[in-house]
Amino acid sequence: MLRLESVTKRFGNFTAVDDLSLSVDEGTMYGFLGANGAGKTTTFRMILGLLNANEGQITWSNSPIQSTASSDIGYLPEERGLYPKMKVEEQLIFLGQLRGMSRSSAKNELKKWLERMEISHYAGKKVEELSKGNQQKIQVIASLLHRPRLLILDEPFSGLDPVNVELLKNAIIEFRNDGATIVFSSHRMDHVEELCEQLSIIHHGKQIVNGTLRDVKRSFGKQNVRIHSDYDLSALEKVAGVGSVQRSIEGAVFQVESEDVAETLLMEALKAGPIRHYAIEEPSLQDIFIEKVGKQYA
Repeated sequence: MLRLESVTKRFGNFTAVDDLSLSVDEGTMYGFLGANGAGKTTTFRMILGLLNANEGQITWSNSPIQSTASSDIGYLPEERGLYPKMKVEEQLIFLGQLRGMSRSSAKNELKKWLERMEISHYAGKKVEELSKGNQQKIQVIASLLHRPRLLILDEPFSGLDPVNVELLKNAIIEFRNDGATIVFSSHRMDHVEELCEQLSIIHHGKQIVNGTLRDVKRSFGKQNVRIHSDYDLSALEKVAGVGSVQRSIEGAVFQVESEDVAETLLMEALKAGPIRHYAIEEPSLQDIFIEKVGKQYA
């Protein structure tokens, strides 16, 4: 288990992380969400031992993380961290050796990963010759190569097209299924919603949401009503209990406070004319994030 207990990190008078506590069970995937500057990367660097917390404690398998645990941990930073003049194969072997791998085992593993990520033909290329998306794939391989037990991914899907996002998601799921503990941040709420059993949202260094995805959604206290109609639905926005409204060509999605309001929307929509689709949906993680953090950060 990865555990943070009342962790605080200050830089002078600025508090980047404020009294943060969370637990990540072994073999689970944990989403760590927040706007830019919320404190996500600072938290990751404290977990890795790159920064020391001013207060609180961080443990992995009931012990503080030491440099000797390097071979158990994989880290994908948000920023590019590769040597641009170094060839891909040489670089991955070097990084694998830093994590305790032998040269031969690193070479065997990187061959598998280059094939899996469909970039075997770039093995002899310099990193600077690759596109940003392919550089990201090389960084991903570097974090996975040594088969870590704890994997920390900071915006892993950045710069990847939809096909490569699926490649990476499948690799992450495989790691989780093999027993690895995975913590990742992403601005794509749908990725977190699809992959994570637990999550936290932090804002200005403070944790404002924490729990399983199911419990977080249940505690939100609101639902969405999706209505598709060829008729004008604008009058429904004035129904008591309706919050935000997302309009589309097909109709609209209304955020409501209760199922009673949802039923009222159905009655009012039918007064306007026939409807083609009506559904009550659970709130999305995007809805919750916007409500808790603010539309300017979504």
